[in-house]
Amino acid sequence: MNIESQSHITAPDEPGTSARRPRRGVYLLPNLITTASLFFGFYSIVAAIDGHFSRAAIAIFVAMICDGLDGRIARWTHTQSAFGKEYDSLADMVSFGLTPSIVAYQWGVERISEYGPVWGRFGWLASFFYAVCAALRLARFNVREAKDKRYFEGLPSPSAAACVAGVIWVLSEFQVAGLPKLILCFTITAGMGALMVSKFSYWSGKDINLRGKVPWASLALVPLGYMFIVAFGPAEALLTAFGSYAASAPLFWVWRRIHRKRR
Repeated sequence: MNIESQSHITAPDEPGTSARRPRRGVYLLPNLITTASLFFGFYSIVAAIDGHFSRAAIAIFVAMICDGLDGRIARWTHTQSAFGKEYDSLADMVSFGLTPSIVAYQWGVERISEYGPVWGRFGWLASFFYAVCAALRLARFNVREAKDKRYFEGLPSPSAAACVAGVIWVLSEFQVAGLPKLILCFTITAGMGALMVSKFSYWSGKDINLRGKVPWASLALVPLGYMFIVAFGPAEALLTAFGSYAASAPLFWVWRRIHRKRR
């Protein structure tokens, strides 16, 4: 939100005014939602420190919802600004970069260190690797212009955070213990970091026209989604959905390689 530029808004009764610009309060709305995303990321860290890992995982998903709303509201209200873009990027680094790595660290390092100092180092190195990859992913997104806006280069940081949070949420609910499960969690954390800085193309969904007409058959996906969540639980459903999205680009790349060799 650029306050200085807003102070030069032309008065409605001045000659030459063609349209009234949005009021100053409208510019606050998307930034307030970005602040909410930052708050839930911070709350997730505090919850993990206190040992409430299910709450920490849920807070990351709520931060994702806020992150998806701020940009859309800014576009709908025509209140995009350079300040809002930079603020959103910094909030994403906290909520989807540092927060998942700290939550994963708090959840597993205390348990994995019982099996020896080498496994403990593996845990915090995997968590730090994720944080570094998230920073690199966001920096690359800010400086590069997308060639095709229908696709992201590399796994988006909110989706990577959702996979890490989903794994921790599921393992916390079922109280899964043991060295293999801990190694799996930290391997997924490091793997999500690697996918963020990869060159795999992920569908962005920006080509969806919410105002356009859709086939009647597509409306059946809504009740099917609710049934899936009720049958398997929100933790399992969210982990399955975001895990499938994270694996979609590498699997499609492998399929294309095999198809080319066959041809």
